[in-house]
Amino acid sequence: MRQRLASIGDDFFIEDNHGRRAFHVDGKALRVRDTLFFKDMQGNELYKIQEKMARVRDSMDIYKGDDVAASVHKAMITPLRERWTVNVHGGEDLSIQGNILDHEYTFERGRQKVAEVSKRWFRVRDTYGVEIDAGEDDALILACTIVVDQMAHQGR
Repeated sequence: MRQRLASIGDDFFIEDNHGRRAFHVDGKALRVRDTLFFKDMQGNELYKIQEKMARVRDSMDIYKGDDVAASVHKAMITPLRERWTVNVHGGEDLSIQGNILDHEYTFERGRQKVAEVSKRWFRVRDTYGVEIDAGEDDALILACTIVVDQMAHQGR
């Protein structure tokens, strides 16, 4: 992912580890709420990311069709590292922790790492990678990564 492109209202592509386009993110900023459509390369909508209108703390919902698939929340207290929670509806929740602003963090289910986000694999400025364990929902984890990026870098 290229972080400078990941802003509400912009379209961008997510490439696989071979540099081929794997997903398209279609940003729609002219709505009442900021919305991103996460699509496969055939144009099928996999997830819709939408900011909550009234919220007590930073949170965004990820929809699959009309149903909420996951809700991403920023932890209210972060003493040592930034922490986020992903409430996966109908599945096990995920926790995200690490250095969010520098794109060096992990996704965990319980105590097991299921994905890692890092800039260290790239020399290209404003680019970071997401390594996802086999058997995980790649699109959902990438959608969560976009949500975290949007919430951590507001105004970009």
